[in-house]
Amino acid sequence: MRHWRIKAWKNNPFDAQREVLQELVTSAQYTEFGRKYDFTNLFNVKDFKAAVPVHEYDDLKPYIERIMKGEQDILWNTPIYWFAKSSGTTSDKSKFIPVSNESLEDGHYKASKDVLCMYYQYRPDSALLTGKGLVIGGSHSINPVNHEAHYGDLSAVLFQNSPFWAHWLRTPDLSIALMDEWESKIEKIAEATINEVVTSVSGVPTWTLVLFKRILEITGKKTISEVWPSLELYMHGGVSFTPYREQFQRIIGKDINYLEMYNASEGFFAAQEQPGDDGMLLFTDHGIFYEFMLVSEYGKKDPQTIGLQQVELGKNYAPVISTNGGLWRYLVGDTIQFTSLQPFKVRVSGRLKHFINAFGEEVIVDNTDQAVTIACEKTGAVVNDYTAAPIYFSDGGNGAHEWLIEFDKAPDDLEQFTEALDKALQSINSDYEAKRYKNIALRAPVVHALKDGRFNEWLHSKGKLGGQHKVPRLSNDRKLLEEILSLG
Repeated sequence: MRHWRIKAWKNNPFDAQREVLQELVTSAQYTEFGRKYDFTNLFNVKDFKAAVPVHEYDDLKPYIERIMKGEQDILWNTPIYWFAKSSGTTSDKSKFIPVSNESLEDGHYKASKDVLCMYYQYRPDSALLTGKGLVIGGSHSINPVNHEAHYGDLSAVLFQNSPFWAHWLRTPDLSIALMDEWESKIEKIAEATINEVVTSVSGVPTWTLVLFKRILEITGKKTISEVWPSLELYMHGGVSFTPYREQFQRIIGKDINYLEMYNASEGFFAAQEQPGDDGMLLFTDHGIFYEFMLVSEYGKKDPQTIGLQQVELGKNYAPVISTNGGLWRYLVGDTIQFTSLQPFKVRVSGRLKHFINAFGEEVIVDNTDQAVTIACEKTGAVVNDYTAAPIYFSDGGNGAHEWLIEFDKAPDDLEQFTEALDKALQSINSDYEAKRYKNIALRAPVVHALKDGRFNEWLHSKGKLGGQHKVPRLSNDRKLLEEILSLG
């Protein structure tokens, strides 16, 4: 029955999307937001787009803050008591995405069951449900403003609200899964799961590798497959898996299946139908109405969007979503490309702005600009320009950020500058702060002081010296940084 339903929305995505939008607008027509934009008189996509502007987080933030203080019927017509805390915007350390019962049941949980169904279609002889799924999740805490409202990492919100039977299929138990002190948490997860029959693992690659290494230390085993012989599936998402694949294959010690998910605080958008697919199947019947904005439209006063009917292969689009959690024409901030149009499949191509997200830290240029300013104030340095990129996990150590900085006035002590920069970035970005905690996932940044003119030399080598050309401040791979270092 579930497979038949999946085929229905997969093969008829336009019908599915029309029904989703109609349901969203009808449900929210008497909310404050729905009255403001006259939802009662919106009868088609054209009217909806004409009435409601494209929003970023800061545009919806005043509504969300009121909901967090206890007001209801603001953005959505059913009570909102949960908020998924995710990486900050340009002005905030963290943002809080409202999570309704509908966005859980008809979004995240429905999509999760569909992923399981698709996997069994691919591998009917799977023993996945004969063991437990190890989920490396986040933490949650009570909102200090309103004791009815809670917030936490998306995984923590899903843990707390999942049906009772889901806890039988998952490890570790809730008391460990929701811990917020990561060093103790990794230790507890390792101890609690070593003797379980684990058939699947899901989590951000960074923390998963940390856990795997600790488990091997405790058990004295050489590979994870010796600890969990029944392990057959690793589900990942959030960051590119490319730099990690070889390490995972080596540390697991046998061939298993890998499935990529596109699951964010705002919703469960897509997942691979089967391992090895080029792209993830877009979920069109899960409480989210999609529009797509060409990256060139970003920053315009009235950015134009298109629907699924008009998208093309290989172009960079920014998804704009309306959801059953009360997000309306909301710019997620990712960029995607379509890899297939029948059915619709996507891959995440990056973020709208320069960023580093090799380890789930989601550092954006505004974060690093602020951190550099603070470090300069503390050390008396003056920075002309900089660029930064990740150092990937290796057998020799954890990941890090590598910085190339041209100083107009160098600090007396580069190590002191580096420490100030690191602390400032932690104070600005909560995800970076979590990854840096006790060097478990990210060690201290590596900073090089470049000789004067090195960036211009690189720009000249690219034929980009002068005009509006600049060295990108952040890159999510090492290509640019290695090119600059190779100049000597």
